[in-house]
Amino acid sequence: MAGPAAAESLHIRPVERADRPQWGRMWSGYLAFYKTELPEGMYDLAFDRLLSGTAGEFSGLIATLGGKTVGLLHYLFHRHGWRQDQVCYRQDLYTDPAARGQGVGAALINAVYAEADKAGAPSVYWLTQEGNETARKLYDRIATETDFIKYQRSL
Repeated sequence: MAGPAAAESLHIRPVERADRPQWGRMWSGYLAFYKTELPEGMYDLAFDRLLSGTAGEFSGLIATLGGKTVGLLHYLFHRHGWRQDQVCYRQDLYTDPAARGQGVGAALINAVYAEADKAGAPSVYWLTQEGNETARKLYDRIATETDFIKYQRSL
């Protein structure tokens, strides 16, 4: 964290309906980082899914710093073929550039760790691009890199 004042005003909470404009701004920044654009209808669909509360659907967390929205994280619990317990996939994580270096990303990941613990999910995992060096410095501190390589179908 940048200091005691920042630590006192950083809050992590579930996404709420009123967050839609700021969530959209943050998700747009996340998608731009990955050189991706989506139609507005996909923003609406993704946000509605975050709020659905349906088992097997994504959930979301919002980070606020001094009352301003500065980060988001999306996650999903799902079954695993080798485990009795569910696992947690942490999909999207974004911190506003003006708030980086203040512990927002770490706080969001720790919050999803806590959600996984509450749900009895022993594993939280995610993917990142090899060249995402800034994020990987954080990930190397709070998680263990695996030796898996991602493949996907190309259309």
